[in-house]
Parts: sequence; structure tokens; C-alpha cells
Amino acid sequence: MFVAALSWSAPSHALFEDSEARRAILELRQRMDSLGQASQRAGERSGDEVSQLRRSLLDLQTQIEALRTEQAMLRGQNEQLQREVAELQRRQKDIAQGVDERLRQFEPVKVSLDGREFQADPAEKRDFEAALAVFRSGRFAEAGTAFSAFIKQYPQSGYQPSALFWLGNAQYATRDYKEAINNFKALLAAAPSHARAPEAALSIANCQIELKDTRAARKTLEDLVRTYPNSEAATAAKERLARLK
Repeated sequence: MFVAALSWSAPSHALFEDSEARRAILELRQRMDSLGQASQRAGERSGDEVSQLRRSLLDLQTQIEALRTEQAMLRGQNEQLQREVAELQRRQKDIAQGVDERLRQFEPVKVSLDGREFQADPAEKRDFEAALAVFRSGRFAEAGTAFSAFIKQYPQSGYQPSALFWLGNAQYATRDYKEAINNFKALLAAAPSHARAPEAALSIANCQIELKDTRAARKTLEDLVRTYPNSEAATAAKERLARLK
């Protein structure tokens, strides 16, 4: 029996050891599986994170490109605005210069005529000079019309005495002696000290001579010599008085 017991004890001990080994192997395998799964999950998580990071980088790059495009567009718009502002400033400058020029057309100018200085509107100056140019061209009837219109349009003008003088001369040239006398007398009444006054008085006498009014002509010439003794017209008046006698 002792032998029998010994014969059974060995297998029992071996069986026990095999079971423990198997458990250890199973536990080791479970641990390895667990570690593998954990590693896999970690790898999956790492892959997901890398994919997410790549997507984030791609999104960031897309945003950067969009910002660059927007910046380029804004730069272009800014340059266009700068060009428009420059063009607007140029136009404003042109408009301001045009306004200044138009205003200057209405600003009085200083005139020196027949020994007198006065202020006149540009249009007034232009109209007088135009009428005088017509007279000097020998178109006396047209000149008379132009000076008559000027006197009516600019009744307070500093040109008035000179306009009356040239109107009278235009009428004398067209043999309208009575109207010429009236305008020469208007000059003498309005501006007796005017540089053209002695000539106007002499012209009155000439008109009276043409009208055969010798007595009136003689009186006019005598008044001329007495009023303007040092004038060239007075010298001419003395000669005419000598011939009238």
C-alpha cells in the first residue's frame, strides 16, 4: 500500500503544477491581451489625435489663405480708394480754380482812363472797349448805338463822361448835330473838370457852326477860352473865333 500511495502521489503533484502553470499562462496571456488592447487603443487615440491635428492644421492653412486673399482684396480696394480720393481732390481743385476764375470775372478792376482812375466791373470794361473799337473802325452809326446802350446800362459808371464824349463824336460823324450837342453838354454838366471837357466844348461849337448858328458857336468858343485857357482846345477855339469874325 505504501508503494501504491507513492505511485499516486506523483501524478497528483504534477497535475497541480500543470494547473497552476496554465493559470499563470492564461493570466499572462490576459495581461498581454490587455496590454495589446491598451496599446491598440492608445495607438488609435494617437492616430485620431494626429488626424485631428492634421485637420486643424489644414483648417488653419485654409484660414490663412483666406485671410491673405481678403488682405489682397482689401489692399486692392484701398489702392482704388486712394486713386478715387486723388481724382476727387484733383476735381475739387479744378472746380475751386474754376470758381475763382468765375468770381474774378465779376470782381471790379481798376481802370485808368482820360486822367481818371475808378473801379469797374469786367463786363462794364469789356462793353466800353467794344463800343470804342467799333467807333475806331469807322462804323459810327453802330458806335452811337453801342455807346447809347452802354450809358443806359451803366448809369453810375466811371466810364460815363468818356462814353458821352464818344457818343457825341459818333453822332457828329453821322451829322446828328443836335443830339451830339446834347451829349457833349451832358458831359460838361456831369464832369466839367474831365480831361475831355475842353474837347467837348469845342465839339459843341463845331456842331453849332454846322447848324449855321454862328452866334451860339461864338459864345461857346468864348466860354471855352475863358474856362479852359491852357488847353489845346482853347487854342483851336481862338483860331475859329478869328475866322468867325
